[in-house]
Amino acid sequence: MICAAHKHRGFTLLELVITVAIVAVLASIALPLAEVSVQRSKEQELRTSLRQIREAIDAYKQAADEGKIARSAQESGYPPSLNALVEGVENIKDPGRSKLYFLRRVPRDPMVADSSMDADATWGKRSYASPADDPQEGEDVFDVYSRSQGTGLNGIPYRQW
Repeated sequence: MICAAHKHRGFTLLELVITVAIVAVLASIALPLAEVSVQRSKEQELRTSLRQIREAIDAYKQAADEGKIARSAQESGYPPSLNALVEGVENIKDPGRSKLYFLRRVPRDPMVADSSMDADATWGKRSYASPADDPQEGEDVFDVYSRSQGTGLNGIPYRQW
């Protein structure tokens, strides 16, 4: 004799609908958390990249002030481009004329989606002669900023970081 409970194996329609509803609720909770996690990761990468470039610019300026880099009296002592930090400059205080390097590579702005752009072109550059409230490129690179129009999780626009 076969028991009635063993005759019908499988799930009822109601059980399937409830399972799908539970999975949908869990997915709707997880998706925004994943998006925030990705944005937080990009923001951390932006902070790190800005810090690396700014420290390299400061090191270049210090080397220029110490007389290790040849410059005219009219020059500010800041690098002429971001690529100069990577390509290196001649150390005029070294008899062997070794080069001073400040970066291994120019990091990309993680907020720029266009991967075809050169890394140095992804950054906005401010020259020493331009005002802080209206940064403009010029003969040197005094500071860098993100060109992104977005706002960070902290409420501050990326351009102001």
